[in-house]
Amino acid sequence: MKKALAITAKTLVSLVFVFLYYWFILPPLHWRAPAFWAFAVISMLVITAIFSIGSVFRMAGDVHIVKNHKGNVVKKPFTLIPRVWKIVGGIALGVIAVFVVSGLIFSPVFCASQYKDLIQSETGDFATDVSEISWSQIPVVDRDSASRLGSRKLGEIDELVSQFEVADNYTQINFQDKPVRVTPLVYGDMFKWFRNQENGIPAYIKVDMVTQAVELVDLPAGMKYSEGEYFMRNIDRYLRFKFPTLLYDDLSFEIDENGTPYWVASTYTYRIGLASGKDANGAVMVNAITGEATRYALADVPTWVDQVFDSDLILTQLGYYGAYQSGFWNSVFGQAGVKYPTDGYNYLAIDDDVWLYTGMTSAGGDESNVGFVLVNLRTKETKYYTVPGAEEYSAMSSAEGQEQHLGYTATFPILLNVEGRPTYFMSLKDDAGLVKKYAFVDVEQYQIVGTGDKLEAAREAYLEKLKANDLIGDNGNEGEEAPAADVTASGTIAEIHAVVQNGNTVYYFRLNEIGGTFTANISVSEELPFLKAGDRITITHAEGTTAVKTLAVAE
Repeated sequence: MKKALAITAKTLVSLVFVFLYYWFILPPLHWRAPAFWAFAVISMLVITAIFSIGSVFRMAGDVHIVKNHKGNVVKKPFTLIPRVWKIVGGIALGVIAVFVVSGLIFSPVFCASQYKDLIQSETGDFATDVSEISWSQIPVVDRDSASRLGSRKLGEIDELVSQFEVADNYTQINFQDKPVRVTPLVYGDMFKWFRNQENGIPAYIKVDMVTQAVELVDLPAGMKYSEGEYFMRNIDRYLRFKFPTLLYDDLSFEIDENGTPYWVASTYTYRIGLASGKDANGAVMVNAITGEATRYALADVPTWVDQVFDSDLILTQLGYYGAYQSGFWNSVFGQAGVKYPTDGYNYLAIDDDVWLYTGMTSAGGDESNVGFVLVNLRTKETKYYTVPGAEEYSAMSSAEGQEQHLGYTATFPILLNVEGRPTYFMSLKDDAGLVKKYAFVDVEQYQIVGTGDKLEAAREAYLEKLKANDLIGDNGNEGEEAPAADVTASGTIAEIHAVVQNGNTVYYFRLNEIGGTFTANISVSEELPFLKAGDRITITHAEGTTAVKTLAVAE
């Protein structure tokens, strides 16, 4: 009887532990999820430990009476590692070994091409794709400024600020063709949750990224499902119990075109091996008011949803795409054609979708970009543009230097098409995080900067400087003379030198067979960093100029 009670008590304790572990950690019950195996192994270890209580208090020097294989009674030293521990320990080590071996076999060392193909890029036409954006679509407010504006707005409403706080989500979306950031309110603490949870969260914050206008959007019925709930209305727990096997990422807060709040959970799978090559394959959308949940495949996700692909995931895949074009070992040694995303990124509203923008720089780390990419965060459509120029942080420093006496800091830029010129646009903020000025910086010559208190004034100042430097005509780029014909020439390099100019790497070289010194920007050819005297090349350049347009190494 005593032994049966002990077993029952240990069973109950084990069940309580497993339930609490699952309740708080919420691992997916999916065989490809490392979190599931961690949950299973840790649960087995703890249960084994619970059922071992009593025997583990025996001293190592104790003995117990057993019969040997001949049936004779003998005394045998007690061991602290009974058979069950060996079995559980073997399972744990086996699981770890499977994931470690799979990680090695399916690592970029052996599967570089599969990692590269996680993102498929097409070459875009800058002038066509990045058309001159209307003023109503240029976002001037970054996430930090939106957060400050949202907190200030809530502080104006006494009955809410005493009970609620502003969540830190601030998801950027396109709402009725305008870029905005949205974030829900959250309960101030557990006591305020207890007082208000019956009616739910009454509003969310919407920040217009163009006008800086902040709106507290009241809801006819409160949001019952959020990250601030404590029990089954906690959105993570609600999703996990509704879809126990589902692999999904962190949630984003969005609103549809009618202003109804939703939680969007990106679902994912592993494209490579057991648990490598993570990639989104759809989304689950949960109405934050009613809890209605709908799962969509990637191709069926509603067009008003803006962020299915997480920005960090996209940047990781862009890193693979740029590094492994010629295999893993080339990314370590030689690095021919290797490119990496720059350290920052921003968002651009195009055709009612949100696109992630980031520059691509060569492996040499020469503080210049060889191009940039735009990635649709709903579909993962990716376009690469060969637009050489200054790296974003160099452009930010140039804009800050223009207003150095004011001590403003620049936001991370976005790339715009201004009169056909690739142009960085950024906001300049004061110490309080509020936007005070705007800046346009030429990508190719980042010392050309136009600033102003208004968007129009900054653009006009920028255009005047472009005209002063003969980069555009008095009427923009209209009426320019027809370009000179291209000339093709071949020769052997006599000498070649790399020089950083205005944040860009430019190669100067002479050919034995042709007089004059030619120049080629790093974007002209990925072979430029590896050329040396004696190499034979073929180039094209406009008649009467020495700026190389294309370059090919002779076979």
